[in-house]
Amino acid sequence: MAGVKIIKIRPEDDGMRLNRWFLREYPGLSLGRLQKLLRTKQIKLDGQRAETSTKLTAGQELRLPPLDNEKASADNLKKEKVSHLDENFILSLVIYKDNEIIALNKPSGLAVQGGTNTDRHIDGMLEALKFEKNDKPKLVHRIDKDTSGVLILARSRQSAELLTRAFKEKNLHKTYLALVRGCPSKEVGEIKAPLEKEGEKMVVISNGKPAVTKYRVWDKVGTKFSLVEASPLTGRTHQIRAHLEHIGCPIVGDSKYFGEKRERFANLKDKLYLHAYKIDLSEIYNKKLIISAPLPEYFNEAFKNLGIEFKE
Repeated sequence: MAGVKIIKIRPEDDGMRLNRWFLREYPGLSLGRLQKLLRTKQIKLDGQRAETSTKLTAGQELRLPPLDNEKASADNLKKEKVSHLDENFILSLVIYKDNEIIALNKPSGLAVQGGTNTDRHIDGMLEALKFEKNDKPKLVHRIDKDTSGVLILARSRQSAELLTRAFKEKNLHKTYLALVRGCPSKEVGEIKAPLEKEGEKMVVISNGKPAVTKYRVWDKVGTKFSLVEASPLTGRTHQIRAHLEHIGCPIVGDSKYFGEKRERFANLKDKLYLHAYKIDLSEIYNKKLIISAPLPEYFNEAFKNLGIEFKE
């Protein structure tokens, strides 16, 4: 039949369900039409009839009828999705790239995903980060909108599954830097305080979910300010922010976790001073790989104004 295509399933698509493959490659193809094409054997896998739930195997041959309209409409959508301005912007955030992952240095104020009143976000620009791949990278974790720093993207389905599991099981060591009001009583310590959501905040409560954060003080300005390195051993929402508030050292610029009233300081920019500084991927790479994100300029300005010493 004219227009019929034979496509060989790629190694990176091994194990993917057939309907998910079509959703990615032919977004203009409805599920009803896909099921009809499968039922009437116009779509075959290795010459045999397949189901939408069939799992693909690398090397299999997929026979497709002419689907140019569905493909063309999808391609047009992709081209219009990311503006030239946003494409250049997100490319400028790349701090590491290999065949499996991309690491970005996300700026404060930019959301990872869309939501109410949020039209511009990392997720909406991922099409610009395909490089030599056929598919855009995938989000495998998130950091708060006002937090800056390392954000990891997976470049294949297999990497996405591996990283998602690693983040969920806390196998990746993450280090944050926070400029806080006050100074912890101990220069090195561990905050063990269960957390539970209450309204829009996470609060410390005895029967909450276990939460543990290790920390150490890098430098301090008397008892007024200190630069704290924090590593969450659990992954609760806003964990570092809530824990530092709990020990009386709220993060500068935090509108949610600053005791009863947030303080503003004339010589400091009104931003959240929490930075996802580095992440250790060595355990899943089976070799040393630690990715760090340079601090935002407003951090460096604050250090200069306060007299805090920090060497990356």
